[in-house]
Amino acid sequence: MMNHVYHYITQGCRWQYKYYSLICFTDLPMKNNTELPWLEAGYEIFAKDGPNGLKVEHLARKTGISKSSFYHLFTDMDIFREKLLEHHLVKAKLISEESKICKAIVPDVLELFIKEKIPLLFNRQLSIHRSNQLFQTYSDKAIAIVEAAYFDKWVDLLNLHTQQHIARNILKIYTDNFLLRISEETLTYDWLLSLLDEIKVLVKDIQKP
Repeated sequence: MMNHVYHYITQGCRWQYKYYSLICFTDLPMKNNTELPWLEAGYEIFAKDGPNGLKVEHLARKTGISKSSFYHLFTDMDIFREKLLEHHLVKAKLISEESKICKAIVPDVLELFIKEKIPLLFNRQLSIHRSNQLFQTYSDKAIAIVEAAYFDKWVDLLNLHTQQHIARNILKIYTDNFLLRISEETLTYDWLLSLLDEIKVLVKDIQKP
């Protein structure tokens, strides 16, 4: 199925994201349909409010499903959180696939990041609460999955083709910085462009003789 999708891609990654995401979602290992509403609701709550926002009552109100269904599917909140972390890796893989077909960081990858605010905010919460080793592990995994897909475009942006180790180190530093600075309000296209300007100034300083 994926081959058919790629056949129709002609303009970077500015195309029908929803259609593509739906196809990708069915191609990746996915939870059963009864779990999915809970996971999607929990994913958004975690992204915005962090782990302390995950309450069965809140989830039940958001999904419109009884609390007994939650306990039947997940038993307790610890198991639900673990499944939520796996769900995050599925989201990371979807973003990775979309990143691969982007032509450049600007505007394509930036537009993708704006579209995928919730996964980015979810990873922000993982970074904030990285004292939890499981959160740190899944944050690192998700970041690695996505960065691998657009790293070549990152190198092109910074013109560091012969110094890719520098490009990688800058990406690591600014990924941590990025995750701690973003919010639902600040994560805009203009803000991302300004962040890239900061990075370009840093690169110029590094390259000064």
